[in-house]
Amino acid sequence: MDPQQQNYGMAGGHQGAHQGQRGPVVVMTQEERTWSVLAHLSMFLNLVTGFLGPVAALVVWLVFRDRSRRVAFNALQSMWYQVAWVVILAVGWTVTGLLTIVLIGFLLIPVMALVSIVPFVHAAYAAYRVSRDGEYRYPFIADMIESR
Repeated sequence: MDPQQQNYGMAGGHQGAHQGQRGPVVVMTQEERTWSVLAHLSMFLNLVTGFLGPVAALVVWLVFRDRSRRVAFNALQSMWYQVAWVVILAVGWTVTGLLTIVLIGFLLIPVMALVSIVPFVHAAYAAYRVSRDGEYRYPFIADMIESR
């Protein structure tokens, strides 16, 4: 490679800050990527334990809060996302259970079964995006975390 070329010594495809970017792109290390993915995949612990997914994400945050802002951010996102879904599903299934007394709840059972799958699919997608792009933001939750 010719040292006189514009991007000599930079990662392939890097455009300098003078070409429209805000600054240097910080590359996510493999360890950061792995722990970020694991934080998102901790959602699947809820299938086995019912509630340990947010605890696992919290542990990842506690370990990485001073070591890596990216991993800490992903772990906090995952934790709050899981807490939100635990509440949503608890309320949904409680209402469904109560409404089975008047028979309409039986119609809600397949709806709640489908709704119960959503957080797992979304967490898997978030883990995939973090593994591929190095970043994923849950709607509303990422903004809530950044505003603190």
